[in-house]
Amino acid sequence: MPPTILPATRVNTRIHTLLCCIALLLAPAWAIADAAPQPEFNVPLKADSASNEAARAVASLDAWVDRIDASGNVAGLAIAVVENDQVLLERGIGLADSSTGEAVSANTVFRLASLSKAFATTLSAMLVRDGRLHWDTPVASLLPTFKLADDVSSGKLTIADILSHRVGLPHNTYDRLLEQDEPYPLLAARLGEIPLTCPVGECYAYQNVAFSLIGDVTFAVTGNFFSHEVEKRVFHPLGMNSATYGRDGLEQSAHWAKPHRRVRGDWTAFEPKETYYRMPPAAGANASLRDMEQWLIAQMGGRPEVLPEQLLQTLHSPQVETPGDLRSTPWRRERLVDAQYALGWRIYQYDDEQLVFHAGAVQGYRAMIGFLPKRRFGLVMLWNCESAAPAGLLPMLMDRYLDLPAVDWAGLDKAGRTRQQAGDAG
Repeated sequence: MPPTILPATRVNTRIHTLLCCIALLLAPAWAIADAAPQPEFNVPLKADSASNEAARAVASLDAWVDRIDASGNVAGLAIAVVENDQVLLERGIGLADSSTGEAVSANTVFRLASLSKAFATTLSAMLVRDGRLHWDTPVASLLPTFKLADDVSSGKLTIADILSHRVGLPHNTYDRLLEQDEPYPLLAARLGEIPLTCPVGECYAYQNVAFSLIGDVTFAVTGNFFSHEVEKRVFHPLGMNSATYGRDGLEQSAHWAKPHRRVRGDWTAFEPKETYYRMPPAAGANASLRDMEQWLIAQMGGRPEVLPEQLLQTLHSPQVETPGDLRSTPWRRERLVDAQYALGWRIYQYDDEQLVFHAGAVQGYRAMIGFLPKRRFGLVMLWNCESAAPAGLLPMLMDRYLDLPAVDWAGLDKAGRTRQQAGDAG
C-alpha cells in the first residue's frame, strides 16, 4: 500500500480571508455542506517547517515577488518552493485572464512548454523498467518509416539519443515550419532531408520535432496514445489532478491562464496557439502550481512508490555536454561550472552544487523548475506572458540559500524594465 503523503505546509503572507468569509455568507447551506474542502492558498510559514537556509531564502524570495508584482512586469505568476517534501512558499500574483479579472491561484492551469519533456522521459524510463523498451533500442526498429540522412545514421539512433538531443540534426530542426502550421507527422517524415551536423550520438542540439518521436515509439510499444500513458502512469498516481495535454485540455480546465502580451502598455489576453501542442512529448502538457508541487516533490525523491530512486538517478544522469549553456544568460555565465543534458533535464554544476533544471517558453507562456537534489530544495514557476524578469528569481533564490554573493539577476533594481538582457527558452 503506498505511504500516506501528508498535506504540504503552505506559506505566504497574503490570505484573502475577507473574500472567503463573504463567499461563505452568500453561499446556500447545501453548497457549504457538500463542497469539498480546498487547501488554503497563501498561508503563513510555520517556523519549524524549514531549515534556516530555506527560511532565509524564502523570506527573500517573497519580498522579490512583491517587487515584481508592484512593477507590473508580469501578467500573472504562480510560484512555489519545496524543501524535504514540504511546500514552504506558494504564491500567485497578477491575473490569469485580464479580460475577466480572474486572479492567479494555486489551481490555475498553465502551459508547461518544454517542461513537458521530463514527463516524456519519465514515461520512457517506466517502459524501460517494464521491459517494453531499452535505452539502446534503435528508433528505426520500432518506426520502420523513420529516416535520417543516411541508412547508417537511421539505424544507429536510439531512444536515449532522441531524449538527450543527440540526434545529430541542427538545433531546433523544423521548428520554424511547425510555427507556420506544418503538421508534425509531415515534418517527422522529412527529417531525412536534413544533413547531419555530427554523427548520431556524438553532439548536442536541442530538438522538438525529433524529440517527439518518443510519442510514436510509445504508441508502437503500448498500443496506447502517449498522452493517455502519461496521464495513467504519472499524472494520476502523483495526484496531479488538473494536469492535462493539449489545447482542449487547457481550455476545459476549471481555471486556466490565458497568454498575455503588452498592448499600449497593458497586459492583454489572447487565445492560445495550437502549434506546439501538436507535439505532446516536447511541449504539450498543462498543469497548475499544485500539480507541479507534487511533480517537484516526486523528482526530488519524495514519491518512491511512483518514481523510485534508481529511475530518478537514470533520468538525472548527464548524457551529453551543453557548453552553450555556460554563456547563454548572465547568471549561467557567473554561476555555472559545468552544463550537461540528461534525459529531459539539464544538469548544471551551480557553484559547488548540482542543479537539476529546465525552462520552457511558448507563445505567451513561460515556465521554470530547478532543484538541488542533495538538499532536496527546489522551486517551480509558471507565468503567462513573455517577460523574462521572473527567470532571475531562481538563481537569486539559490544564491540566497547557498549563501553566495547577492546579485539582482531579475533586474528588480531597474525600474520599468519588462525584459532581462536574455531570456530562458528551454
